[in-house]
Amino acid sequence: MSIVALVKVTAYGHIDDKAQVLEDLQELGCLHLVSLSEERDISRGSGGPTSEAREALHFLQSCPRRRKQVLNRANFDPAVIEQETLILMRQIKTLEDRRDFLLERIANLRPWGDFQLPPHEDLAEHRLWFYLVPHYQMKEVEATGLIWEVVKQDNRFCYVVVVSQDEPEEMPVPRVRTGSVSLSELERELEDIETDLEDFQAERESLTKWYTLYARSLNRLEDIAAREAAAQQTFDDEMLFALQAWAPVHKRAHLLSYAEQKGLALDIEEPAPDDEPPTLLENESLTATSGQDLVSFYMTPGYRLWDPSTVIFFSFVVFFAMILSDAGYGLLLGGVLWMNWKRMGISDGGRRFRILMSWLVGASVLWGVLLGSYFGISLTKPSALASALASFQILDINNYSVMMLISILLGVGHLIIANAADAWCKRNSDERFASFGWIAVLAGGFFAWLGSSGAGWLSGLMTYLGGLAMLAGAGGILWFTKPDQKWWKRLIGGLQGFTKLSAAFGDTLSYLRLFALGLAGASLSATFNDLGAKIDQAVPGIGILFAILVILFGHSLNLVLSIASAVIHGLRLNFIEFFNWSVPEEGYLFKAFARKETHKNN
Repeated sequence: MSIVALVKVTAYGHIDDKAQVLEDLQELGCLHLVSLSEERDISRGSGGPTSEAREALHFLQSCPRRRKQVLNRANFDPAVIEQETLILMRQIKTLEDRRDFLLERIANLRPWGDFQLPPHEDLAEHRLWFYLVPHYQMKEVEATGLIWEVVKQDNRFCYVVVVSQDEPEEMPVPRVRTGSVSLSELERELEDIETDLEDFQAERESLTKWYTLYARSLNRLEDIAAREAAAQQTFDDEMLFALQAWAPVHKRAHLLSYAEQKGLALDIEEPAPDDEPPTLLENESLTATSGQDLVSFYMTPGYRLWDPSTVIFFSFVVFFAMILSDAGYGLLLGGVLWMNWKRMGISDGGRRFRILMSWLVGASVLWGVLLGSYFGISLTKPSALASALASFQILDINNYSVMMLISILLGVGHLIIANAADAWCKRNSDERFASFGWIAVLAGGFFAWLGSSGAGWLSGLMTYLGGLAMLAGAGGILWFTKPDQKWWKRLIGGLQGFTKLSAAFGDTLSYLRLFALGLAGASLSATFNDLGAKIDQAVPGIGILFAILVILFGHSLNLVLSIASAVIHGLRLNFIEFFNWSVPEEGYLFKAFARKETHKNN
């Protein structure tokens, strides 16, 4: 796990070679461009594909069935494909809107039957108004003095037709909009529309054979737009141009070789103290890359900090398992993972998520076995299976003192790792001793608390050593929080550093949520099991069916709540408590100036 070291690269070349150089550097794909232009608007240019082009691509991509892809560009015209797709998309949208309207109108009209409204002249310029009136409001209709008739009724409503020139205001309910077209005509129109929709969907499916080529053409447009934007970020003179960018250190040889081939002058220098390079995370292991996805979801660490990907990955796995606290639920997640295993392996992101899910499932099952928790079922009943499973149980989630101790221990350990990482980031400054001071305070406070809760000489020794560690840590915080100041300023800075004591205490106690949420989930699952058993006993025979329904509903609800809690609070402990001590500043992501269109797209 690492943040890639970068160098600042400034290239100088002849203005006539600028376009080719930009195209070559985009092909190389290892530069994060820095704008040298202060006057020109770098947002100008073609802007790449239009929103309509992207809309057409999405329309083809979302087609439920896709034809075999045509890869020969001989008969391919992206503009024609875009126009045909957009026209087809609008036609389908129009028909779908009309179909939805007809479905609603038919649903309103069907209870009244199939009829044709008479002309206005036949009713002396009167109209028919249709109302769906609840039975208890019919007395209000009778009191209106209108001309009306009940043409149908059911157990809830009376279907009332009123004869009036204008819409009656005395009616207690709003009118039903039936329109002037008969039910049979509406149904015929609906059938025609559904037939046309099937034809249009077939045309859409036919157009999907061009999807791959069309997507590649959009990538080409995006590459052109990126080069135009890059051209506006260079400094141009009458004869020369200058381009500046950040590049990984290991790409230095490639850049020097290219500069020699193209006759460019290349200046490569290390980042200055006042520079703010972007952050490029590179991890080789699958666990670290999965952790990198978690880190990037929340923030990008600063360039001069550290890469927390591996720590975040494993701590999230542990926190998730402790909050879920049930081997049965872990096995259910394993079943879901198994059913989606191949589909997750299609993309790089899916494979990384598959690794994360595998660890979450394994840790959840292991922790659930150690707790002896299987869908909230007690293992105290004598049976061979219960005895075998009970032999692996070494913890009891209802043992509050032990579970609280484990949660606090995890919290202290997590925050110690955070401060150790912070000390490493400050390894060239005396401020690192302040981080070591916080490590001593956290560890000393834990041992002092542990010793005070026991009796005997060992507990007394732990309390004494913990107190000494806290005093030593407090001295480090006091003297090294602001090490580059005068002595009285150091003391003031140290006193300001002590304001984090409340945060340290609160952050440590925050890890008790691991135990609290796990206990809540276990208690809820046991409650639903007991409720199902009581229903089975109270209602002989059919009661077993209701008991199964209650248990299934209860465990489904509890599983959803437990997973949501495990994800939210597992990430929160990493992103809030842990990052608060280990990642004091946020950086910005390295965005490579690279081609989206690959060679095979040509």
